[in-house]
Amino acid sequence: MHFRIKSFFLYIIKLLPYLKTTFIYVLVALLIGIILGLILTVFKLGKNPALRTVSIVYTAIFRSVPPVVLLFLVYYGLTAIAPGNSQNRLFYVCVTLTLLSSASISEIMRSSYCSVPHGQYEAGASIGLTNFQVVRRIMLPQAFYFALPNLSSIIIGLLKDGSLAFTIGLVDVFGKANLLNNTSYSKYVLEIYTALAVIYWFLAIIIEKLSALLDSALSKDKAK
Repeated sequence: MHFRIKSFFLYIIKLLPYLKTTFIYVLVALLIGIILGLILTVFKLGKNPALRTVSIVYTAIFRSVPPVVLLFLVYYGLTAIAPGNSQNRLFYVCVTLTLLSSASISEIMRSSYCSVPHGQYEAGASIGLTNFQVVRRIMLPQAFYFALPNLSSIIIGLLKDGSLAFTIGLVDVFGKANLLNNTSYSKYVLEIYTALAVIYWFLAIIIEKLSALLDSALSKDKAK
């Protein structure tokens, strides 16, 4: 099998427009996942045993179920409830990735929050700040700093897990690669999937570099 460099670049150009769909479900899952993950973190660190149990069970379930299994459960489960919405595949992918990301983010934020020295809380309380002010102004910014490297891994994980969206018919960058391979009868299979791998690799590098820049900027602010 010969590798055709011209076809390789041609397929990169054909795949790039479909990154829009990939970016949509990654961004939605990340933003909602952070909000939901913070709520779960509050439950885990709170004093209410019922809410703590709910958050722990939630995290255990969605961190244990394989992404493709969860995607099928969400897709076929919700379409069974509302059959008319079966074409809205992007919605089901966003729901699945949000469930996955929120469970992981809650654990990351919990461990990061616990990594902040308790003396920081006491110092804030000693100057008259309320509990909410101490958490918002002192504890959470430091917890976010500790969580940043793991959050970048979450984003990369969403990119990779989202590639399973083709199993329910969503045409994102991975789904388009499959369609191109099928329509060419696998004649350019090596060029197509190499192009796809390069795109994912490039995106992962960008995410890691941005995370490193943000980490460096926060380190400088922290040192002041």
